Amino acid sequence: MNINLSTLSRNELSVLKNDVEKALAEAEARDRQAALDAAKAAVSEYGFSLDEISGNGARRGKSGRMYGSVSPPRYANPEDSEMTWTGKGRKPNWFTAALSRGISPSDMEI
Repeated sequence: MNINLSTLSRNELSVLKNDVEKALAEAEARDRQAALDAAKAAVSEYGFSLDEISGNGARRGKSGRMYGSVSPPRYANPEDSEMTWTGKGRKPNWFTAALSRGISPSDMEI
């Protein structure tokens, strides 16, 4: 496909640009889906799922116990109950700010 861009008007170039951007987005979506399908096929060949490989799902250790599962929240922000923390890992800023204001951890327990 050979288009002489110098002969096109500004409007024609704009339409062409939009068409190219749309075609690029569609091609990227196709490529991403093909890569996902190939990854699924590769891991399923060995009996795994993508969640197991990526660490998003709970997995079984050597003892057969589940690990990697999500812990339930243990603390809630007294000012915004939607903000929660499991009590594991780094303390969220709202938790440390509440502690500095004199609120005890037991007051924030769910």
